[in-house]
Amino acid sequence: MKKQAEPPSCRRSSLFMIGKDSRGHWVVQDQRGTCGGLFVDRIKALRFALFENGNNPQAVVMVPGVLELNMSGNGPLPSNDDAQSKLQIA
Repeated sequence: MKKQAEPPSCRRSSLFMIGKDSRGHWVVQDQRGTCGGLFVDRIKALRFALFENGNNPQAVVMVPGVLELNMSGNGPLPSNDDAQSKLQIA
């Protein structure tokens, strides 16, 4: 019997980024761009990221500037080139 492929799991990602998009929505995005969403406030975004990464606060970072949600599997889209170097722990 052929085993069916399992859908990708957010829990396999180790790093989640939190920031605001250009419209002011809170965004959560995993580093691979396979899991994330839009949230009404920072607390809900942080709770989601912690739940999905196994409650590991060291693997949740705040992105300065604008973070646009990108679910293409290519990772998140920070607003500027050096945003990745300025990540801050949530």
